[in-house]
Amino acid sequence: SERFIILKVLLFSCLVTVSFTAQVPVLIWSTESKARSLPPLPPLAAGHITSMEELGAYFSSAFGSDPHTVLLFLQAKLSKEDFAVFGGVYGNKEDSAFKNLEAGLQTSSSSVSLPAVEWLGSSGVPALLQEKLGVSPVLLDADTLAHLSIDKTVSKLLLINLPYCSDSTKLMSSADMDSLLSADGIIGNVLSTMKAKNIPYVAIYTGLQPSRVIPEISVSGEHIGRSLLQTADVKPPIMFNVSGAPCIMLWAEKLNVAFSASGPWMDLATQTPSLAGSACNSTNSQLVLNYPLGITLRFVMSQRFYPASARNWFTLEFVELRSNSTTATFSGSRFIYAPAEYSYHCQSVPGSVKDDAMLVLSSTNQSTSAWRLDFVDFQIQGFGLANGTDFSYASDCAGFFTAGIWMGLLTSLILLLIFIYGLHMIMHLNTMDRFDDPKGPSISVPQTE
Repeated sequence: SERFIILKVLLFSCLVTVSFTAQVPVLIWSTESKARSLPPLPPLAAGHITSMEELGAYFSSAFGSDPHTVLLFLQAKLSKEDFAVFGGVYGNKEDSAFKNLEAGLQTSSSSVSLPAVEWLGSSGVPALLQEKLGVSPVLLDADTLAHLSIDKTVSKLLLINLPYCSDSTKLMSSADMDSLLSADGIIGNVLSTMKAKNIPYVAIYTGLQPSRVIPEISVSGEHIGRSLLQTADVKPPIMFNVSGAPCIMLWAEKLNVAFSASGPWMDLATQTPSLAGSACNSTNSQLVLNYPLGITLRFVMSQRFYPASARNWFTLEFVELRSNSTTATFSGSRFIYAPAEYSYHCQSVPGSVKDDAMLVLSSTNQSTSAWRLDFVDFQIQGFGLANGTDFSYASDCAGFFTAGIWMGLLTSLILLLIFIYGLHMIMHLNTMDRFDDPKGPSISVPQTE
C-alpha cells in the first residue's frame, strides 16, 4: 500500500540522517476529497532536515483559505527512532505500537511524511498551525470530542495530547512500549469518533520534543586527554521583576496538569510562559504563567503577622488553572506556608479533589471536577527576596522527624529498656555458697538466712 510506505521512509531515515540537530518527525494525512488532497512534497535529499520556514510554507499551500478541521496529535516526546524500535519492522507487525496510526494512513485519501523537522521549542508546530489557520487551539480528549459539535464551515484546530514515558538510559524499555500503545489507542478512539461523525479532517502527528537526542560532538580545537566531568546545566527559575529587582521566584522540575481522571499529564515546565498579569507588594503576591496553548496557571500568595510565633508567615492561598475559559481553583493554605523571609520547597505537590492532597480542588463546576495538578521538586518565594536571583533558605514540607524516624527511635528505645531490665535481673541473681555432701550430714539452713 502507498500509505504503508510512509512508515518505511521514517525507518530508512534513521539510517541515513547524519546531522545530530534536535528534530521531531511530522506525519500528515487527510480524509478530505481528492480535490482538497494534500499537495505532494518535493524530493528530499537523504538526511535533509525540514526547517520551520519550509514547514510553514507547506502548511500555507496545504490549507489555503478554505476551512479545515485539523486534528493535532501532540505527543509529549517523539523521535523517528521510536518507529524503528517499536514499529514491528522485523516482520512482526502484530507487535507494532502504531497499529491505529498505520490504519489511519492506509485509509486516508492523501498523506505526507517529514521524518526530520527542525525542533526549536515545544510550541513550534502548534503556534505555526494557529498562525496559518487563524484560530486558537482547543484542548480536548476522546471523551470530550464525542460530545463536541463541529461546524464544517469554519476552521478548527483540535489539540489532543498523547503521553510518553521515556527511559533515556535504555534504547528499548517496556515503559516506552506501554506509553506508545496508550497513545496509539487514543489516536484510534479519536479517528473512530471523527468517522462516526462523518467529518473530513486533516490529522497531524508529531512530538512536543524529541524523545532521543544524540548530541553533536566536535573535536576540532579541543584538548584531547583526561578532563573532569561537568554537571548538567540547571534551568533558571521563573522570575517576576519589579523596578529591576526580583519580586517572585518559582522553580519546578515538572509542572504537570491533567484535565481528566485518566487523561495524560502535560508538563508545562518544558514551555516558556509569559508573566502578563503578575503583581506583588508587601502583603500580596500573584504570579501568572500564560502558556501558548491557552493554559494559564495563577499562584496567589499572602503574608501576615502571627502573634503566637511573633513573626510573619506567607501562605500559598490558592492555585488557579484555566483552560479555554474554564477555571479550576486549588486551595493550598492548609499545607503550603513558610516564614515570610524563607522560600517554600516540596519534592511533590499533588493537587486533586481528595482532601489529603496538598492542593485541594475547591471548584464546584462539574466540568473541572477531574482536573489534577502534580508539581515535582517545587520551590516558590513571593516575599523577602533579599538574595538577588537566589532563593532564600527553604522551609521544606518534609519535617526532620518523619514517621519512619519516630518508629525507629521508639523501637530502639523499647529494645534498650528490655536489655537494661535483663541486665539488671542478671546482676541481682543470688547463687548458692554451700552445697550438700552426700557422705556427711544434711545441711541445715536456719530460717533467718
